[in-house]
Amino acid sequence: MTERKPPGVGFESWVDKQIREAADRGEFDDLPGAGKPIPGLDRPYDELWWIKEKMHRENVSYLPPTLTLRKEAEDALAAASQAASESEVRQIVADINEKIREAIRKPLSGPQLNLVPFDAERVVREWRERRT
Repeated sequence: MTERKPPGVGFESWVDKQIREAADRGEFDDLPGAGKPIPGLDRPYDELWWIKEKMHRENVSYLPPTLTLRKEAEDALAAASQAASESEVRQIVADINEKIREAIRKPLSGPQLNLVPFDAERVVREWRERRT
């Protein structure tokens, strides 16, 4: 634990002393990034840089709910085209259609949804055509 600043000693000289003593003990040796340029210095300042960096580092992303649903609908159609049975195709379409209907009833935040429920018969027909 760091010792307390003694009374009568200026903060700057006390901090400088703490840093110098830590450097003498070698506590700053072999730090990650030592001798390398500071990343992002050439980019414009962004006050949320640390959030974006953490999300990138942890492989996390955020999309507004409408865009998430659009992506989910796209993935559902792809899954339906690869389904093993007609009943599986119908179940996939029914599940995504329910989510789309719910989003139409209670609008989500983000850009416009621009989706309508899929025609299950059309999706099944296309699934059959791909299988023959």
